[in-house]
Amino acid sequence: MRILIVEDEAGLAQPLLALLQKERYQAFWASNLEEAYIHLESLEPDLIVLDIMFPQGETWSGDTRWVDAGFEFAQTVRRAGYRGSILFLSARDAVEDRVRGLDLGGDDYLLKPFSLAEFLARVRALLRRNASHKQSTFQRGPLQVDFVARQALWHYKRLELSEKEFALLELLAMHPERVFTVEELLERFFPEAASGHRILRVYVHRLREKLAPEVILTMPGGYRLGL
Repeated sequence: MRILIVEDEAGLAQPLLALLQKERYQAFWASNLEEAYIHLESLEPDLIVLDIMFPQGETWSGDTRWVDAGFEFAQTVRRAGYRGSILFLSARDAVEDRVRGLDLGGDDYLLKPFSLAEFLARVRALLRRNASHKQSTFQRGPLQVDFVARQALWHYKRLELSEKEFALLELLAMHPERVFTVEELLERFFPEAASGHRILRVYVHRLREKLAPEVILTMPGGYRLGL
């Protein structure tokens, strides 16, 4: 499952990012709405964690001006066809703000400050809701992948996978008949890597060692799930 955090405050975004990655979600951070639009197009996230207030220019006194551009972003992506979940984050607790956020396409509204435990529980609930509308588990032969519980089993034994290993297996299991090109996989998982092809081969090798060589097939130009 892919999660995009859209939050200008690094002190909040980075702990959320670390928490989600620890839970083996594919989590990404956009510090402004321009970055968010770019990530949205390339990542197709299952959940957007969206702040409401963003800085925009300065006032006449030189102070930063804040606008509720998160509402506009949510409305825009919904109109464009985004079907994933949206979790608003805001310190604004007025009923009219919460109603507006939900009416514009939000699925939940979490007030700042909040505990990381509550945040994670909200994330799980929204992803479960998504999963009820699409496949939540995959099983083929001895391989089982639970997209909501974030775990994979091989011959009924739970696999110890890193966040990137699980994310790669998850993607292949979600699209078992599709061949993913090397370029697609590099863009999704290793966009910053200088030697991406080599790193991708390392992760494929690790998965084959933990499962079986035939689980991931090497195809002309890329990889696909075997079995």
